[in-house]
Formats: sequence, C-alpha cells, structure tokens
Amino acid sequence: MQTTNQDIHTASARHVIVIGGGPAGLMAADVLSAKGIRVDLYDAMPTVGRKFLLAGKGGMNLTHSEEFSTFLSRYGNRAANLQKMLQNFDGKAVREWAQGLGIETFIGSSGRVFPVDMKAAPLLRAWLHRLREQGVQFHMRHRWLGWTDDAQSLRFDSPAGASLVKSDAVILALGGGSWARLGSDGKWVALLQQQGIDVAPLQAANCGFDVAWTDFFKNKFAGEPLLTVAAQLRGNHRGMRKGQFVITAGGVEGSLIYALSSSLREEINCAGEAILELDLLPDKSMERVLKELGSGPGARSFASYLKTKLGLDSLKIALIHEVLSKEQMQSLNALAGTIKKCPIRLLSARPIDEAISSAGGVKFDALDQYGMLLARQGVYCAGEMLDWEAPTGGYLLTACLASGKHSAQSVLGYLKSI
Repeated sequence: MQTTNQDIHTASARHVIVIGGGPAGLMAADVLSAKGIRVDLYDAMPTVGRKFLLAGKGGMNLTHSEEFSTFLSRYGNRAANLQKMLQNFDGKAVREWAQGLGIETFIGSSGRVFPVDMKAAPLLRAWLHRLREQGVQFHMRHRWLGWTDDAQSLRFDSPAGASLVKSDAVILALGGGSWARLGSDGKWVALLQQQGIDVAPLQAANCGFDVAWTDFFKNKFAGEPLLTVAAQLRGNHRGMRKGQFVITAGGVEGSLIYALSSSLREEINCAGEAILELDLLPDKSMERVLKELGSGPGARSFASYLKTKLGLDSLKIALIHEVLSKEQMQSLNALAGTIKKCPIRLLSARPIDEAISSAGGVKFDALDQYGMLLARQGVYCAGEMLDWEAPTGGYLLTACLASGKHSAQSVLGYLKSI
C-alpha cells in the first residue's frame, strides 16, 4: 500500500509552527513538511506571499548568476554571517528549486535570473500546491502576539478570537519593516525586545533620498530618468558605479541609488547628510572633457554650448545649474570638475514604508550558530527579520530562501535532540 503525506504526518509526533508566509517561511515549511514534520503556518494577512507577488509585477527577479565570491560580496559586512546559508542554497540552487516547481528560468543580459514568463504568480501557485500536498496547514489572519507568561505557548489573535498554540519548535519568518500594507510592518520588534532579544533598529534599504531641489528644477524634471551616469558616496574609494536613476519632486530614487543606499544611509546617520557624486559623462575622462570644452561658450548660451560640445541633455545641464553659480560656470576647470563629480546633497532617506526592503533586525549575536534564539529554546529566526541587507538583483530573495532552508534544517537537527 502506498504511503501518503497524511499518513506520514499522522505517524510523526513532531510539530513545528512557522510564523510568516513570505519566501523564508514558505521555504522553511517546504523543507520540514517534505521530511514528514507536521507544519502549521500562521500569517497575519489574508494570503501568503503578498510582497513576493508585488515584487514580481515588474518581472520576477529570482537570483543572480554571477560567481559565488562576487555574489557573496553583495551582502557587505553581513557576508560572513550568510555565507554558510548561501553556499547551501545559492543562485544555481534557486534555479533548480524553481525548475522543480515546473518553472523554467533564463539569465538576462545583466546576469539576473528570471522565470521564462517573468511572472511570480505561477511559481507561487505551484509552490503552495506542493506545500498543501505535503500537509502544511495554513492559518491566515492570525497575528502573533508573543508568548504566554510561562513561555510555553504562542499567542495569536484572529477573527475567531484569541488562541494559544504549542509546538516542538518555532520558526519566526516575520519579514522586515517595509511595505506594511503587505504584512511587513515590523510590529514583532517590540515582542522580541520584551524578551531581552537584541534587535537592531529597522531602517530603509533600497530606498530613495530627499534633496532640496530648486522649485524650477523639481517642477521641470520630476519623474525624468537620469541616464548613463556613474555615482558614488563622496569619500568612497571603491570607485563609481554606473547606472541610472529617476529625479523625483523631493529627491532621487531608482536602481543606481538603491545600489548605494546602504552607504548613503549610514553616512546620513553619522554626519547628518551625504554627498552623492555624479559623473555625468562616465565614458569621458576629465582631460577629454576639458579638451572638448575648448575656450568657452563665446556668444552661445551655456545650454547650447554644453549640448554641442559634450552632448549633455537638458536634465544634466540643469543639474550643473543646481550646483554652480553663473560666476562659477565661467571657470572651465570648475565646470569640468562638476561634470565629472557633480555633488548632490542628500538630506535624509525616504520613510521605511516606501523602501523596497529594510536593514536591521535580530542581531546574529542573539542567535546560536544554527539560527536559534539564545533567549528562547527551540525558536529560530529566518529571512528579512535578521540583521542583514542586500541590493536588488535577486540577492534579497536568494538570502530569504537560503535562510528559510537553513532554519528548517537546523530545526530537523534540534528535533532529533529532544
């Protein structure tokens, strides 16, 4: 007689609760249920994977195909904390996982990996079907409220009222603090801090920044993309990064800004502001810019002069006017210097709820090597609620999936020891 998943779960005396229905929580539930563990997944929202689906609307970027050492470096000063997880579930593993769900992938020209149909919904549907087939039980609209006073039970609030639940182990995959309307509201921070668990403050990551543009500039150029530029934080000696971003009425946002957002945010935290230096002509050297500027505009307007001599568009020319006075523009050295390092003063990061992701979270020092909370036996943490961050490009999702798998494998080991 064939053994079904339900038979396995009935025979298993082990029970794990996963709190959070994002990629990390779903991956943890997948790994555990595939091993015959009875899994109940709780989430405060009506459905799971809501942020996952929204992130996929512009094309579901699953991971990145670059070689591992470069891939790992994208996690900055948390690379060492994530290395083991990512080695166990890297970009290649993400593609194999998707293929196992019937989703074929391809590598784009940028090295990013996407489903062939570019959509998130078919992947999520296939994943949820597998989880249900493996016996995972979903409890939606259940908000976690922490532990009972004796720490023996988890407290939940739901439309049916309050409830207490016990299990052999718990995986918290509660997300970060961005996009609260999709469930990542960061309300769990206070619950953990009440238990003496060290949590770094949640901050915006992959976010835009505020700039005090002149009225003329913001009224004329808000919503316009700034193309073919390079940028760096002033004083950063790693070199400029090429890309593009968008001018907003209140500042800047877009892929190039997101790639630098961690260092820009930290500089603002330390110094009260950050200077973003832009190379408006990254394919031309300072010497060439000076040579092409020649002897000056003569009778021509500066706009006509810069467009004719250097091919600068009206947005880039307007940026120069934001920085230099008319008198300063008379100096070809000052003009060329601004074209190659145009300083934009960033005043603050945009609010965390506007950010693509968040930094901060449960500190790795609050966990043992397996991801279990030192202050809570049998309770593990996974996903964006941990204290790490990464740029867009598939790095966020890969680390969430990898940490979900890591926590589940750690729980399997823990269950054997009790």
